[in-house]
Amino acid sequence: MPLSANNPNRKSWLYVNKYSDFPIQNIPFGVFLTREDIITIGTRIGDTAIDLGAMHQLGYFDGIPLTDDIFLQDSLNDFIADGRKTWRAVRNRVAEVFDANNETLKNNTKHKEIICFRLDEIEMQLPIHVGDYTDFYASKEHATNVGSMFRDPENALLPNWVHMPVGYHGRSSSIISTHIPINRPQGQTLPEGADKPVFGPSKLVDFEVEMAFITTDANDLGESIPVEEAEEYIFGLVLLNDWSARDIQKWEYVPLGPFLGKNFASSMSPWIVTLDALEPFRVESPKQDPKPLPYLQTKGKHSFDIHLEAGIVPKGGKETTVCKTNFKHMYWNMAQQLAHHTINGCPVNAGDLMGSGTISGPTEDSYGSMLEITWKGTKPVKMKNGSERKFINDYDTVVMRGHCENGDIRIGFGQLKTQLLPVFKK
Repeated sequence: MPLSANNPNRKSWLYVNKYSDFPIQNIPFGVFLTREDIITIGTRIGDTAIDLGAMHQLGYFDGIPLTDDIFLQDSLNDFIADGRKTWRAVRNRVAEVFDANNETLKNNTKHKEIICFRLDEIEMQLPIHVGDYTDFYASKEHATNVGSMFRDPENALLPNWVHMPVGYHGRSSSIISTHIPINRPQGQTLPEGADKPVFGPSKLVDFEVEMAFITTDANDLGESIPVEEAEEYIFGLVLLNDWSARDIQKWEYVPLGPFLGKNFASSMSPWIVTLDALEPFRVESPKQDPKPLPYLQTKGKHSFDIHLEAGIVPKGGKETTVCKTNFKHMYWNMAQQLAHHTINGCPVNAGDLMGSGTISGPTEDSYGSMLEITWKGTKPVKMKNGSERKFINDYDTVVMRGHCENGDIRIGFGQLKTQLLPVFKK
């Protein structure tokens, strides 16, 4: 099926600012609460939210094999499970209906009032029910920086790192959408120079600039997904802030890896941008040396040129940008991650979330975490209000953004905003 929704020359009869992340070529998918307190699946063009459930009931998807309730749900899981053919057909139809040259809905005031909403009339929800969550460690620059800090800089990468995408299974129950605040986590830490741990609030709460991909039903128990087919099972991407308590994590991670230092919260952006919408922004992955084993070898362009940034907003203050990086820096691409994840027959389901791991670039201003930006707190960052940050303070808000841009179009993810509150007290 052709990707007619991606036509760079298409314009919408809805107003779209030229700097918008959501032109008619994007058509992301999300879940929102309407002004009538109804949860629906929708999309967005410019600053207009579009109720896909209402569109379906009014006949705008006639000819596409969809169940009656496919968009009348509180998650995208069933829609995602329908597969790429359905996703493409729906995106193409939405683009057609909202095309500047199509007056069918444009001139139907009654239908427009039912289908279209201002952003201040809706409340975004978590777009998927996350059954399983995996986080990778796939940025060579990030892994090298962390290894240099905590081990010998000459042996920053452990021997297995250049041979496979390293990952761990995270906690899905603490994944939240944008604008939901979190509390400073508590746990055991081992103070510098001490031989016994203490209990208390984490002093080193950090953000991680990540992307995450969402899968559809991909395989049965015992089956693996060939690397050349892996992208067929990837629905789309979101921004991900995989919060970390560095001091808790440092004490607990040997021998089994992250636990309380990571599972207190992970924030994801509410609009899922499809892999189809990102097609024009494919780029070559970084050269891999040594050459991966055959089941991980890819041909063609499997990385994406997605500009990412993170900023910190102190309470009552202005945002200070602390990081600008790019998804294209990832050493292990998504196809390799999914192929490796399933090579032992692990089943992957619709709505599973796969985090990229912190995305760091080659320069200090492109590091994707405060751990790296301040180099373990030895190089504090100055905020616009004159204060300094080594890590994240109580009442700080972390803001992340991501977008792709070429001479024709801009496709983006909007904002992901999360405020850190003090330790929870009953």
